[in-house]
Formats: sequence, structure tokens, C-alpha cells
Amino acid sequence: MVSLAPMVQIPAAAAEPAAAPTTVRMVLSPVADGVYFVQGESAMGSAANQNFISNAGVVITDDGVLVVDALGSPPLAQQLIDEIHKLTTQPIRYVVVTHYHADHIYGLQTLRAAGAKIVAHGKARDYIGSDTARLRLDVSRVELFPWIDEQTQVLAPDIWLGADQQDADLVLKLGQTEFFIHHAGPAHTPEDVIVNVPSKGVLFAGDLVFRGRIPFVGQADSQRWIEALGQMMQMGAKVVVPGHGGASTDPKADLGLTRDYLTYLRQVMGAAARDLEPFEQAYQRADWSRFEKLPLFGAVNRMNAYNTYLLMEREAP
Repeated sequence: MVSLAPMVQIPAAAAEPAAAPTTVRMVLSPVADGVYFVQGESAMGSAANQNFISNAGVVITDDGVLVVDALGSPPLAQQLIDEIHKLTTQPIRYVVVTHYHADHIYGLQTLRAAGAKIVAHGKARDYIGSDTARLRLDVSRVELFPWIDEQTQVLAPDIWLGADQQDADLVLKLGQTEFFIHHAGPAHTPEDVIVNVPSKGVLFAGDLVFRGRIPFVGQADSQRWIEALGQMMQMGAKVVVPGHGGASTDPKADLGLTRDYLTYLRQVMGAAARDLEPFEQAYQRADWSRFEKLPLFGAVNRMNAYNTYLLMEREAP
């Protein structure tokens, strides 16, 4: 297990000018002493919501601030910084990236300019600089302009988790507060990390937990994702802050919903793949009644099912 002492604060540099300031409402909601989060809208990213669709966490200590995830644009990150400065004069020392999806990383350059060191897992190297990252950013510059523009970048971290040992954990300490950063992937993404703050009873789960809405599965390793959820249930956190949705004070139930959805996808799509049943037929036959009233069901469930069908085809003997 690697341990790092607090970093010397880097003098704040001027951030790249944003084409437009954000106009969304952002509130730092307390979940424990000195621990807060902002909650994005339960929706797909759009010009209407300015890509404020994900959560970010904030932990204020007596020796600086740690932020979990950077939100979906440089102006959103600046708004987050402004909200932090309303609560403390402590410098922002770290921003931990739970995974490299666009709605969690496009604010990194603003936080780095404010003096934060970026921490992420080494498996993110496969995404950073890839054609997928470039094309995703190109689309965002069109669909989410002017909040994401030609100045927006995908940044590599300053501190690589697992640089020497692929699955090594990292411990950061600010003042009296310890942060246990654990590689929980490959699951939702290969580079998933969670941030456990035992002294506060809070666990930041990233997109391993979608509370009160349908998860985005994408190219996930859903079996490992289910296993990671089981491990998190054993960590004893009083509050779990998900990547999307409200903070959970009943982790067993809320983590269980994500787990049960993934399990059901694997069951119905796995049976179809084994029986060589066409996807369309399997999808229509499945009973989605437990999940169909959750937000974003119509937007992502069919895609989740199809990606899981392809995964189960590959896993089938």
C-alpha cells in the first residue's frame, strides 16, 4: 500500500477562459462533518443542463481540500471551486478521478490550474489520448458549446494509482484525515477507483453506483462490477456518494439496486446468448417491470441490454 504525504501547494495559475459561465444551480450538500457533494441532473448531457449530470465530492480537512471527480466542463469545475471557497480558505490539494468518462473529467484543467494534483488509476492510460477520447471531445465541443470548446482538454493525472503494482491501493493523508483510494475495476470501466474516508463514515463510489436511476453499462465488465458492489457493502460506510443520484444513507438497499439490475441483465441476456436467441426477441420477452419506471430507462436500457448480450456471447462456453 502506497502512502503519500500532503503535496506542497502549487501556486494557482490562471485557468483557460471559458466561453460562457455556467447558469445551473449547484449546491454543496453536507453528508458528514467537513464532507459535501454536488448532485448533477438525472439526465443525458445536453446544452440545456450544460453537462451537469454527474456528482462531485468535497472533503475539507485542516490541511487542505480533496475533491472527488471534476464534473463535465471547465466552467462547472470553476463553479465548484467557487462554492468550496465559500466554505473554506484551505487550498484544493487533490482531485481524485474515479474513472475517465466525459462527465467526470472535463473540469480537470480548471482544478489543476487552482493547484490540485490529479490522481487516477494507471488503466486510464488506454483512454487518455485514444481516438475514442478525441472523438468524444469533438462531439462535446459541438453539442455542449460554449461550455466545452476548443480550450477543453483531456488531462493525464499527476499521480498514477497502480503505477508500480497494477492493483496497488493508495493512501493520501491531509491533516488528520486519511483517504483510502482503491482500484475496484475493471468494472464500470477498467480504471474504476473508489475513495473511502473511514473517519467520516463516507464512501465515494463513482459510477459503480447509480442511485435512483438506470446505470450506464457501456462496455462494462458487469460480473466484476457486481463483485465490487458486494465488496463495498462490506466496508461499513454510513453514507455512500454515488457518481449519479443522491447520497445514500442506506447503502445496502441502494447498492443492491444497481447490483440487481446488472444481475438481471446478465441472467436474461446470458440465457438468450446460450440459446442462440436473437437479441430483439430476448429483449421483448424480458420482464423489465421492476426497473422501467426509473429515470433514463427509456434512454439507456436497450443499449445496456444489447451490450450485455454481446458480453454474454463472449463469455459463453
